[in-house]
Amino acid sequence: MTLSLFVTGTDTEIGKTFVSAALLRGLAHAGLRATALKPIAAGAYERDGVWRNEDADQLDAAASVLLPPDMRTPFLLKEPAAPHIAAALEGVTLDMQRIVECHRQACERADAVVVEGVGGFCVPLTAEHDTADLAVALDLPVVLVVGMRLGCISHALLTAQAIAARGLALAGWVANRIDPAMTFPEENIDALRERLAARYGAPLIGVVPHLRGGSADHAAEHLNIEMLLARLGAGMAAPVPR
Repeated sequence: MTLSLFVTGTDTEIGKTFVSAALLRGLAHAGLRATALKPIAAGAYERDGVWRNEDADQLDAAASVLLPPDMRTPFLLKEPAAPHIAAALEGVTLDMQRIVECHRQACERADAVVVEGVGGFCVPLTAEHDTADLAVALDLPVVLVVGMRLGCISHALLTAQAIAARGLALAGWVANRIDPAMTFPEENIDALRERLAARYGAPLIGVVPHLRGGSADHAAEHLNIEMLLARLGAGMAAPVPR
């Protein structure tokens, strides 16, 4: 059975792609054929006549199994903007069923699939749906990346609450030290560790230090992949939030 998870974040620009790449490297080091899905990417550049996305490139570099680009990223939008805005500019409809089908195909090719969302957990995709609806459609346990900076406790708890409200399991969370000058980082991590475990049964998977120019392999050394695999393999159910 293929293991799969959905990676979301407390905001945009908090290192979600970097942590997703680290998860891919950790899974590969654990002996799994790991691949990435970046279903929606907003912001593209052209090279050799092909449109590409930097986040998708980073995930491909970390994966041990590569998917065809149109399977890995079925919706590649050129404008670096919120997905519903970029899609409207290009006349594209973000079809979740197409993403679900790409995920199904990815699961046939790998032992583990890391699906990276876009932006935060409730970013609009269409007039009716957002990224939370996409996570529900995929029906995957969620890993929450918390960008450690001032205000992160509220952002993390609100996101965890939204994940539970959609009936999804929170497999765990990663503290990503994006602000090296943050005061009281350990106290913030301790506050989140206690609350996310007590309310949602979500353990801290790892603390990624501020790694300027660091590699995904280096970041993977700070993640407890064995614990994550144990939780994913146990067939997680979403807890009732307290």
